[in-house]
Amino acid sequence: LFNMDLYYSPLSSTSRAVLMTAKALGVELNKKPTDNSKRENLTPEFLKLNPQHTIPTLVDNGFSIWESRAIAVYLVEQYGKDDSLFPKDPKKQAVVNQRLQFDMGTLNESFIKYYYPVFFTGKPGPQEDFQKIESAFEYLNTFLQGQDYVAGDHLTVADISILATVSTFEAVEFDFSKYQNVVRWYKNAQKVTPGWDDNVAGVNQLKQIIEAKKAEFGTK
Repeated sequence: LFNMDLYYSPLSSTSRAVLMTAKALGVELNKKPTDNSKRENLTPEFLKLNPQHTIPTLVDNGFSIWESRAIAVYLVEQYGKDDSLFPKDPKKQAVVNQRLQFDMGTLNESFIKYYYPVFFTGKPGPQEDFQKIESAFEYLNTFLQGQDYVAGDHLTVADISILATVSTFEAVEFDFSKYQNVVRWYKNAQKVTPGWDDNVAGVNQLKQIIEAKKAEFGTK
């Protein structure tokens, strides 16, 4: 029935978001682990699929698409039994899209900015970048005031994408306990999102790599 390859890494929150979306849809993916550190994303074969050489990349019967949030939306629109994960109603869909873009441009971006230097230097980025994380969590906390889900009244791809990002902050032991709405949403999202256990396994793998990098550079 399905003939889809997903080039991915379990370390990557965006890859894990696609895996959880597929699980929620009951869609089978041929998982192709791709290690950027070994330049597996720069082979001529991969560059033909995705000239931007990013993961995750989905190939569905020869149709290639990348950017995790675009992949998630494509999967729902192509294979969803209904539109619950990505509503067709323009206003409801607009809120889901806004949250997806908030995740990409603000929340996940704040993680990348502050924590990625750990991989190269053993230390995170400057304090001003840490403050961007705090402000992103404050926004998310506000979005969730009186809400069980990040966009509307049920689980959507926006919850799945943001869940993958927020859980990745656990790998770096960022304490978000003061954002009470986020904590409440996070507990519920873990229970209602298919594929959560696989996501946790990826987060734990990332945590081990970060600890190893800190040890390598002699930082804490």
